[in-house]
Amino acid sequence: MKKLMLSLFAAMAFSMAAHAAIEVHEFDTLEQEQQFKELGNTLRCPKCQNNTIADSNAELAVDLREKVYEMTKAGKSKQEIIDYMIARYGNFVTYNPPFTAATAILWLGPISVLLFGFGFIVLRSRAKKVTPEQAEDWDQDKEARLKALLDEKNDGDKQ
Repeated sequence: MKKLMLSLFAAMAFSMAAHAAIEVHEFDTLEQEQQFKELGNTLRCPKCQNNTIADSNAELAVDLREKVYEMTKAGKSKQEIIDYMIARYGNFVTYNPPFTAATAILWLGPISVLLFGFGFIVLRSRAKKVTPEQAEDWDQDKEARLKALLDEKNDGDKQ
């Protein structure tokens, strides 16, 4: 009975490892294989959001890899496959969204922040270069008053 339980446990343990299969794709040409790899690294997994479909193990990413494989084997071009994915999952599926009204803030936001900051720095530096007008000119009366104060101080120090 003990041997039966041990063998049953071993069979279950090894079947779990067999469940994690590695995807193997065969291509007719080297160009197809290269296209599949490029698309796998440029298309984003809609579920994971931060991984490519090549890096993700989500079921949706597996399905997308399989669809890319099928379309590549069928002779579809890279752009045709990308267009299909965008039509199905939106611009989010690409890491390089096109310039549209919806994505304008993504493209123009950083540029506008840089221009605003640069303009602010230029205006601020010009404001510092303007010399303030002197409130009053130094005249003889002030010179005489200063001399008198210094003389008083020197007389006080001598005593």
